[in-house]
Amino acid sequence: MKANPRQNKIAPAPPAALPVTSQLATLRDWLAFAEEMYESAGLALGQIATSAHDEALYLLLRTLDWPLDSDASALDRRIAPAQRIALRAVLQRRVIARVPAAYITREAFLGGNRYYVDERVLIPRSYFLELIPEQLDLWLPDGGKNVRRVVDVCTGSGCLAIELAHHFSRARVDAIDLSADALEVAKINVREHRLAKRVTLHRSDVFDAVPTPKSEAEKYDVILSNPPYEPSAICDDLPSEFQKEPRLALDGGKDGLDIIRKLLAQARERIAPHGIVVIEVGGLRRAMERAFGRLGLHWLRTEDGSDCVCLIQAKKVRSMN
Repeated sequence: MKANPRQNKIAPAPPAALPVTSQLATLRDWLAFAEEMYESAGLALGQIATSAHDEALYLLLRTLDWPLDSDASALDRRIAPAQRIALRAVLQRRVIARVPAAYITREAFLGGNRYYVDERVLIPRSYFLELIPEQLDLWLPDGGKNVRRVVDVCTGSGCLAIELAHHFSRARVDAIDLSADALEVAKINVREHRLAKRVTLHRSDVFDAVPTPKSEAEKYDVILSNPPYEPSAICDDLPSEFQKEPRLALDGGKDGLDIIRKLLAQARERIAPHGIVVIEVGGLRRAMERAFGRLGLHWLRTEDGSDCVCLIQAKKVRSMN
């Protein structure tokens, strides 16, 4: 999960209903109103945007079915009565019920790619969006040109498996998740991106139900995962919006490392000789160094300086006891 939820230290109780909105005539009026509601209700951000302005504008434009790249002139367009009713209903869900915006619109974006999402999956957000195209190739033979087998463990909506398939255009991609519901969403996205011939979905607890490769040629060049890594106690205290996401996709056990331990143990027999294991771990960098520092963890640099994605080379993984 990328991005810590942004919220007030003491979030105010949400109002029972929105104030009167009959005076709101333009998108500019509705945007100012929405931002005020976001602030007064202490809504948590970080699932699709980190500012109230950006998220509210996105939600309003989507509800109006206006282009997301509308220019500034759209702010002063008059809103028809039926559209006002729709806008109020959407803000009622976001502000009063605290439904995440992506679950309202049934979509999320990674870069230029759109993904279908609903309450069955974590809302896509990951540092892998910048790392897959910019850094992974540097750690692979021939700059990644000969990557043939890739796996995304804990795939959720399937978005990272699809991003991997786009980047490694000759590779077969496995996408693994324990949740049958999540895999139904992933299936929608794989179909919409026309990758059903290259991306294979597996229902499995990490690699438990995925056959061990019979030869070196069948092993993975890249094992990638954005697993559940939040310690259980943190999951108990997440803002309402984040608690509406599947707990299975967030909770990494008492110390956050449950899935990561299992992944690394099972990767030993599945990683190709010159392959890499890449894992997003959020705030667990120190815990990872304590538990797995002997594996020579490489921390990939991210634009925001969080540097919370570690890369482990095959020779270290294959030497694990």
